[in-house]
Amino acid sequence: MTRVKRLWPPPLPAEIDRELDDAALAAHYAWPEGPAVSVRVNFVSSLDGAVTVDGRSGGLGTAADKAVFGLLRELAEVVLVGAGTVRAEDYRGARRPTRGRPTPPPIAVVTGSADLDPASRLFTDTTVPPLVLTLESAPAERRKALAEAGGEVVVLPRLTPDALLAELGGRGLTRVLCEGGPSLLGALQAADAVDELCLTLSPLLAGGDAGRIAHGPPGAPARAMTLVGALRADDALLLRYRRSTAPDPSAPPL
Repeated sequence: MTRVKRLWPPPLPAEIDRELDDAALAAHYAWPEGPAVSVRVNFVSSLDGAVTVDGRSGGLGTAADKAVFGLLRELAEVVLVGAGTVRAEDYRGARRPTRGRPTPPPIAVVTGSADLDPASRLFTDTTVPPLVLTLESAPAERRKALAEAGGEVVVLPRLTPDALLAELGGRGLTRVLCEGGPSLLGALQAADAVDELCLTLSPLLAGGDAGRIAHGPPGAPARAMTLVGALRADDALLLRYRRSTAPDPSAPPL
């Protein structure tokens, strides 16, 4: 893997040039104690804010970003992702067991229409059945086909963040890693349900018309975040932000 060095929290003088090994990297991303269900979001972006190159995020990835991507999955209990991202990125099941559990985290896909290919790698290349979180309004034949392909189809009354997280929490899946896409992150942000953001800044000016990492409803309140970790891997930055506990300076006085 590309050499990774810590920038923040500031390393001790003797550690300034020290590279992080696997154990130190895992400690850097250790899941904090927090609410019953915690949501960590992981995204990669170009320097000019593009979330994709040629329609996929893979063109932005670096060796260090890929290593952190795998590590965050190992530390999670479930991977939450929107159907559009599953289709665009040709998702398959997670490969490595979650730390503390014998199996990889399941992929939980949010899709109001159940528009997923039952022959895709999500169903054929996995050791853990994916969770398909959908609605009663989704065509019954699609839901049946996904169940027959090995997916666990879960019909919810609504696909809002509170309903999604309640379903996952009820299954004991409390460490939720969201990998996108922008609409799902926008919905989580609008509901103030994001506890942590891990953002890789790829050393690339992408240009074009690519979207940003979040796309949500207008008028959603901003959420202050605190920088709790920064790593450098060659020219890429791997940033970790956690929701701030400080008072919001933009809030009106009481």
